[in-house]
Amino acid sequence: MTEFRMRRGSFLAFTAPFLMPLLLFFAVCLGLGAIFTGSTLGGVLAGAACTAALAGVLVVKYRRMVEGTVVRFSPQGVELSDTYGFRLRLAWADIERIDVVESRMAGPRAVGRPGGVRVRAGAMRSVGLVGWGSRVLPTRVPRWMRDHLARVPVHPGSGLQWLGIPLGALDPLWERGPMGDLVRRHRPDLMAR
Repeated sequence: MTEFRMRRGSFLAFTAPFLMPLLLFFAVCLGLGAIFTGSTLGGVLAGAACTAALAGVLVVKYRRMVEGTVVRFSPQGVELSDTYGFRLRLAWADIERIDVVESRMAGPRAVGRPGGVRVRAGAMRSVGLVGWGSRVLPTRVPRWMRDHLARVPVHPGSGLQWLGIPLGALDPLWERGPMGDLVRRHRPDLMAR
């Protein structure tokens, strides 16, 4: 069994879906800070401090994700597990293709005023393996995620779920590296273009 861990340095890709919500959060904190302190400078300082604290939460979540996300290649297939308790498995025979995999880190609902500015965090997109596999969820999963996963297609014969393992989240150049070599060894048809 061969293990791969997430490469450090992909923090920008991780935070990209959160940039608009962070900007909205800064603007709201700026306004509230200016109202409560009675000065524009106080508002800017309050907005900067609150946004920095929220960005700090993202840094902690990113570090936890980097340290705990592991992809394992074996003769049976590919498995991804993380520190939250998610586990995705794809057997070599059940992998359909290499494609874009979306990983949603936050709920899909927009935040903001109705009729005003509304923002939402998008999904992180990376290239990976897609096919019919099994998914193990942690005990505590947000309702929006449980609802989303309940709508995922299920193979009528095997009962396996349609899922993707985002290898590009670990290494954007995985196709040219050791992970790509393992895919070529077990499923050369997937890499033929």
